[in-house]
Amino acid sequence: MIHYAALLTQEQVERTHAASLEILERVGLLVRNEQARTILAGHGCQVEAETQIVRFPPAVVEKYRALIPPTFTFYARDPQYDRTLPKDGPVIVTGSSAPDLIDPVTGRARRSRSDDIARIAHLIQELPGYDVFSVSTLAEDAPPGQFTLARLYPALKHCLKPVRSTTKDMDDIHAILRLLYAVAGSEAAYRARPFVTHHYCPVVSPLTMDQLSTEAMIFFCEQGLPVYPSIVPNAGLTSPMSMAGTLAQGNAEFLAISVLMQMVKAGTPTIYATLPTVADMRTGAYASGGIECGMLHMAFAQMARFYNVPAGGYIGLTNAKLNDAQSGYETGMSGVAGLLGGADLFNIGGLLDALKAFDFAKAVIDDEIALMLKRLKRGLAFDEDELALEVVAQTRPGGSFMMSPHTKKRMKTEALLTRLSDREAREVWEKKGALDTHARALRRAGEILGKPSAAVFPPEVEARLRAEFPDLVSGKLERPEGL
Repeated sequence: MIHYAALLTQEQVERTHAASLEILERVGLLVRNEQARTILAGHGCQVEAETQIVRFPPAVVEKYRALIPPTFTFYARDPQYDRTLPKDGPVIVTGSSAPDLIDPVTGRARRSRSDDIARIAHLIQELPGYDVFSVSTLAEDAPPGQFTLARLYPALKHCLKPVRSTTKDMDDIHAILRLLYAVAGSEAAYRARPFVTHHYCPVVSPLTMDQLSTEAMIFFCEQGLPVYPSIVPNAGLTSPMSMAGTLAQGNAEFLAISVLMQMVKAGTPTIYATLPTVADMRTGAYASGGIECGMLHMAFAQMARFYNVPAGGYIGLTNAKLNDAQSGYETGMSGVAGLLGGADLFNIGGLLDALKAFDFAKAVIDDEIALMLKRLKRGLAFDEDELALEVVAQTRPGGSFMMSPHTKKRMKTEALLTRLSDREAREVWEKKGALDTHARALRRAGEILGKPSAAVFPPEVEARLRAEFPDLVSGKLERPEGL
């Protein structure tokens, strides 16, 4: 049995739940989506037509939050990559939707394109620490009306792992579904294995349920296709300037959207996903790299265990503009905090500058961090064989364990054999070019991008897609010249 670190006492967990119920009953949410208001009213909530404020009686919240399943599955094009929370945690997901990319050749930030997404998808497919590819960037070259298609097509074309995506509106959703049905071969085939999970932020802090994202959440719940929300309170700006107040408000926001999901279709799986921050009030900066983000993830994970729901979110972010020491310690500190606190899902990979820019070397470094988190979660094997008392007795004082069969059996599994971290003598490191971590990571990214894609669609699938979307971006995988 795993014993997680507890930031809150049991009494504080229960008080947070009670406080959230009070917020939902006394303050309520501004619900801009008419369909959502109708659903909520029909299931016992109190709706003020003039103000669009919806109040949630505690009994209604308790009834519907009890229907949330305790697991959530990310499905992949290839079943070997399916991942179910919490048993497969930590599930590592890339950061998503950055407008910019650090060009791997020039080192300068620029707008990302669809061919960049093809390269990123291939990189994530080949890096073993990642479990889910959440499309990391936007695509500046998207044809008119293909904002999401131009991102999702190259992502699917070069990654067999589960893919996570979002959409703009209902027209966009229907276009995406046509793409997915064509990839799968038919609508029925896709519904049998829905290899794209949809993700939205339908509750805009403080306490506002928006129009389009809420509409999308309702639609995917009705369709029985995988979808989950994220809650993103920012202490001092969109939630109280206290972590306890931010926890209570954010928890209320999670309960509100989760209750709506269960009202739409009972038993709809979801994730208690968050991106909580405390604003740097010197400037109002969005401090997603702050240690407080990691602490709040620990607290939200405790609330998720209280509700028996998988937890996680955007853990391990950084405000660093370069792939430097700040990037490493911010990602590492909050990542470890989240894992020890019991988070199951980590959107940790590849993004700099508070989610604004993707960096290939950062993604490779985050892969190694991901593998470290997975090793930490595995913990210590502990039995009489592992205690190795007979091995100690046989080796005797002054002996060596190097040639022991006990050592040989465990030498590749007991410790994480890192590929990126340098552990050699300084003289050896210098002879190999004295490269820093960023340079080694970028070199490995270049090596991976020089390999052929193992996920490319068969010709018949490509033909179906081109017939359905004649002006779709190429999605071709090319290693950048000079990398």
